[in-house]
Amino acid sequence: MAASEHTYAVFVDDNFDYMDEERRYKLGDFDTMDEAVAACKRMVDEFLAAKVDPDWTPAEQYQQYTQFGPDPFIVTGDPDVGHPPFSAWGYAKERCQQG
Repeated sequence: MAASEHTYAVFVDDNFDYMDEERRYKLGDFDTMDEAVAACKRMVDEFLAAKVDPDWTPAEQYQQYTQFGPDPFIVTGDPDVGHPPFSAWGYAKERCQQG
């Protein structure tokens, strides 16, 4: 199966309601991994811009995200992507450290 025949579904969990699968929703299906990753990054960036005080330390910003932010993740049958294909927590930590 060619990579273009795979879809990349983005689902979103809520860090505030961690492990509550009833709060999970599907953001959408994407044709490429790059599009799916971009959608995930956009969600994290939007939360950080709206809900995190830029005067907080990187650790405080990251804590706010891990307690209350969205946790988008990618589900795909594409064997060529790693597992997990995207880590919202890892991306958020990186963004908080960048300031």
